[in-house]
Amino acid sequence: MADPKGFLKITERELPRHRPVDVRIQDWREVHEDLDRGTVTRQASRCMDCGIPFCHNGCPLGNLVPEWNHLVYTHDWAEAIERLHATNNFPEFTGRLCPAPCESACVLGINQPAVTIKNVEVSIIDRAWEEGWVKPLPPAVRTGKKVAVVGSGPAGLAAAQQLTRAGHDVTVYERADRIGGLLRYGIPEFKMEKRHIDRRIAQMTAEGTEFRPGTDIGTDITVEQLRAGHDAVVLAGGATAWRDLPVPGRHLRGVHQAMEYLPQANRVQLGDLDRAPIDARGKHVVVIGGGDTGADCVGTAHRQGAASVTQLEIMPKPPATRPDDQPWPTMPMLYKVTSAHEEGGKRIYSVNTLEFLDDGNGSVRALRLVQVRRTDKGFAPVEGTEREIPADLVTLAMGFVGPQREGMLEQLGVRLDARGNVARDDDYRTSVEGVFCAGDMGRGQSLIVWAIAEGRSAAAGVDRYLTQDTALPVAVPPTARPLV
Repeated sequence: MADPKGFLKITERELPRHRPVDVRIQDWREVHEDLDRGTVTRQASRCMDCGIPFCHNGCPLGNLVPEWNHLVYTHDWAEAIERLHATNNFPEFTGRLCPAPCESACVLGINQPAVTIKNVEVSIIDRAWEEGWVKPLPPAVRTGKKVAVVGSGPAGLAAAQQLTRAGHDVTVYERADRIGGLLRYGIPEFKMEKRHIDRRIAQMTAEGTEFRPGTDIGTDITVEQLRAGHDAVVLAGGATAWRDLPVPGRHLRGVHQAMEYLPQANRVQLGDLDRAPIDARGKHVVVIGGGDTGADCVGTAHRQGAASVTQLEIMPKPPATRPDDQPWPTMPMLYKVTSAHEEGGKRIYSVNTLEFLDDGNGSVRALRLVQVRRTDKGFAPVEGTEREIPADLVTLAMGFVGPQREGMLEQLGVRLDARGNVARDDDYRTSVEGVFCAGDMGRGQSLIVWAIAEGRSAAAGVDRYLTQDTALPVAVPPTARPLV
């Protein structure tokens, strides 16, 4: 284990500092500063190496947290990245974007601040890249089997890398013009710089994975052509059907979905645009939705120079500490202040939008709101609480309701489950022979760590289908098994 008395000697949880607000909102670089390795080593020493490491169960990937904490404490960083890569293809993604359910399950977290697992993880992989320890791992033997992976988000990339390393000829199809899916265009640069994606794509290309961006299956290539040219297909297109807000005034100019707004800001940073067509500069911005996507809109609006930013949430304000009905080791719903919220703006809880108000020229000028309270039947308005707030730009960040059915899924004819997601069996096989599904397209909107875990597990199912056996690990079973 790490220091047997580390958690007794070091009780403070040290995390990287964020760059000053007035500095970071002037650029799009990542918000955090790197911790020095001495601090990371001290924090790793707090790991108790529990008899039952609940962090394993808390992490969908089953990351070997105590092992790499011990290796960091003993300064064996090269071995630490080997143990980290044993369960996670892309720790630089999860170390920046995952909400760390492993930390919620940390045994030390029962009565002390949890081990800084996520920060130790990203410190390991960042050093590994710096030291040149991350190298292509091409297969020694090729099977001659061809696999198509549709979608290049974390699930698709994980499945593709695993299958390539198993010796199959893998082609990743992505309808956007660049590889990366939601990582590329949905995650702002200040949360994860896109160089991290590019570095992995270069590694995977060297391993033998082929990438074909700008290819929409069902339009550019028919599903019949796709299936005829490959021995197996993995669907990893995500849950891209967004939840809308059908209230009066929804049609007004200035009301946009978050995934119409965020990609444009990323394209500016990629050099495609001089200025985003949907820009917050000088505007009163309202973000509807209190989750991570909403926070991304808040941070983006700050950097674009918004006059004001207000974020609305229909749910009550979460508690600051773990409530009794969400006991350890579950991941509680807590009030959190993200880097975007540190930068300013206002958050309003327990409100519902009744109407978008017209400025007389077809553009939004304000929102009409009402306070709500929770009831057994949902949310009820509180009488006498209606009011208006100014809004020149509104982004809807209320989540996603499932995969896009038009096009590829309709042409394939795959069976859907009761929630409208693609149904899978224990091996991630769909109802169509030779077609598999991983990530949000089958699971529904979820975390990046679940996407990578499902991509790895689906790869094992595909490998078994093609070769009647597999040495690839299975991270997690599907959440539902309607085909069994």
